[in-house]
Amino acid sequence: MPDPDSPMKPTLLPHAVSRLRSARLMRSTRPFLARGGPKGERCGGCRLILSHCLCELRPIVPTRAGVCLLMAEHETLKPSNTGWLIADVVPDTMAFGWARTEVDPALLAVLVDPQWQPYVVFPGEFVAPERVITELLPACPTDAGVSDAIGKRPLFILLDATWPEARKIFKKSPYLTQFPVLSLLPEQLSRYRLRRSRRDDHLCTSEVAALCLGLAGETAAAQALEMYLDLFTDHYLRAKQQLKVEWEDELHLQMRALVEGL
Repeated sequence: MPDPDSPMKPTLLPHAVSRLRSARLMRSTRPFLARGGPKGERCGGCRLILSHCLCELRPIVPTRAGVCLLMAEHETLKPSNTGWLIADVVPDTMAFGWARTEVDPALLAVLVDPQWQPYVVFPGEFVAPERVITELLPACPTDAGVSDAIGKRPLFILLDATWPEARKIFKKSPYLTQFPVLSLLPEQLSRYRLRRSRRDDHLCTSEVAALCLGLAGETAAAQALEMYLDLFTDHYLRAKQQLKVEWEDELHLQMRALVEGL
């Protein structure tokens, strides 16, 4: 079992979600104390209590595709938030807080950056049919002409929020209306066990990201993110139930082999 206080513990630079969380905490009028651990002490890298830290098993997989998270007000403060896991795995992950009355200029700059082809990821049943696609735009000339997506990197815009909040973000963000809506058709049921959902086909944010990465041909990143969610869930629930981590079980051995192979 790794020692959380060991000098060999990896030093990880704050990623986009971590920085957004720090900014959110600075705006708080009272301290935020997550439950679990003595005095709520958690690792700054993975948000788990120190005895269950999984930072040494974080798989960082460079990708051509990028992820842009639009996060509801309190999502960055939730230890169970899985947008954080995406930023752990995919280096080109951006994160912005969402507000109805104002838009971060940095977000608008990303949306017009010519290197990116943005896709708003949202269920097609709630969107005008002419905006909905189920596959990425073609990256080569077609009979209908040359696609604007040629040479551009896919950027998946994920609404990291509860379902009611996500619908509100989608409806009240006019700067997103110019982009195609990518509607996913997942075959599997959600494996997310850290928050309750009324429907098993409602995927958590990291599961959605893994499907998007798969569509973009980023198979290694998609598989790493799926496994990393399973690992995070295992550590989170064991910490909650005051159970020790089984560092030598199949899940941990597979993740260790994946990380060593990167």
